[in-house]
Amino acid sequence: MTTSISNRFKWPLAAFVMLSISVFTSIAQASEDLVEPQLIVKTASEKVLSVLLDRRAELENDHQQIYDLVEEVILPHFDFARMSRLALGRNWNDASPEQREQFVEEFRLLLVRTYATAMLEYTDEELRFLPFRDDLDSGRVSVPMQVIQSSRPPVSVNLALYKNNDGEWKVYDVRIEGISLVTNYRSTFANQIQNGGIDALIESLSERNERIRS
Repeated sequence: MTTSISNRFKWPLAAFVMLSISVFTSIAQASEDLVEPQLIVKTASEKVLSVLLDRRAELENDHQQIYDLVEEVILPHFDFARMSRLALGRNWNDASPEQREQFVEEFRLLLVRTYATAMLEYTDEELRFLPFRDDLDSGRVSVPMQVIQSSRPPVSVNLALYKNNDGEWKVYDVRIEGISLVTNYRSTFANQIQNGGIDALIESLSERNERIRS
């Protein structure tokens, strides 16, 4: 994450990148009031919340278990290959198939391990779905929400989803107060590639992942 994202945005970004809205104690709307992309968020969050409430101490002592939880419950709702292409921008076309595969895996691991850990740090926020305005038939929608915090102003969050060829809605970007996750990473990655090449970027991500593992 670059320094352009302030601490105020750090945890909501962490939470929503992984759909880890499990940290919220209240989801105001009833299921029947939500459209399918919103229901995906709600269902995943409730499942993770249930596990966190039952096994919080265990998960805090063994982060691998929360990584596994994210892999099982959260990852199926994200298209990391699409996010990786968008995050690399034009540099994706210059990468070899092997480099692309390595980058997708390291980028995925970085997001999983960074944001899974962040899930354990917040317990008293509330998520509110805002009115859904997009056309589901278009196959590309934005799910607007607000994170209500007791001691801070609300934070606006938008999940960008598209419907793939199998008819599944997948998240491919997250905006926190108008700041795009993909665009934010694209700027950072472009600078790293310019300075050292894509192999150096992949190595840097791998080293960060190793530090998170340790």
